[in-house]
Amino acid sequence: MDLGIRGRVAVVTASSKGIGKAVAKAFLEEGAKVVICSRNKENLLKAEEELKRVGGELHKVEVDLGKKEDIEKLKEETLKEFGTIDILFLNAGGPKPGGFFDVDEGDWEHVFKVNLMSAIRLIKTFIDEMKKKKWGRIIALTSVTVKQPIRNLILSNSIRLGITGFMKTLSLDLAPYNITVNCVAPGYTMTERVKELLEDEAKRTGKSFEEVLREKNKSFPMKRMADPEEIASVVVFLASEKASYITGQTVTVDGGMSLCYF
Repeated sequence: MDLGIRGRVAVVTASSKGIGKAVAKAFLEEGAKVVICSRNKENLLKAEEELKRVGGELHKVEVDLGKKEDIEKLKEETLKEFGTIDILFLNAGGPKPGGFFDVDEGDWEHVFKVNLMSAIRLIKTFIDEMKKKKWGRIIALTSVTVKQPIRNLILSNSIRLGITGFMKTLSLDLAPYNITVNCVAPGYTMTERVKELLEDEAKRTGKSFEEVLREKNKSFPMKRMADPEEIASVVVFLASEKASYITGQTVTVDGGMSLCYF
């Protein structure tokens, strides 16, 4: 199937590892021109080296999504390298684990700035390029926690819903410009982030990492976690011409984990 995104320019944030890197790889495989970014220079260089093996046009930018000036730099370098932007994939580091009594005001302010405000700033920074062409795709990575909360993840449970509400509302404003706005909500996916969460659970429960992983997998209908590439496939589809009439939606990719109708 030709997804119709060959030659399109995709900016993929937080793309030095995990789902972000898998998304960047999937776009390259479809012939898109890709900009990757991370605040960690070493991880970014490693990702660049790996993704270059895929082929295609790739550009990297060292960016801290919590800094407004870095987001401006991302736009400047994208336009300098490729002249435009067509697809924006919004991804940021997952909030630290903890319940209500484990986090402080600084933690709340941090996730607001890095997760929600970064999405708002990225869209405000890039949106004029999409409006001019009357074509664009904006996709945010959220979490299955927007469907049902996960214990000990109060920051993620809260901020992901804020992003979802923002994206749903934004989709109404941008629909007349042929710009679609959607979210992808993955369940447990085997990334460094999930490994950290499982390690945290192991410490809290006194179990080994392997035992926690085994029990977690047993709890899923498919008896396993997702691979990052399985999430990336959905993102690329939503960015394609084939998904031109899908907007304002959250697509859950959780292997049947969430026990809800909508």
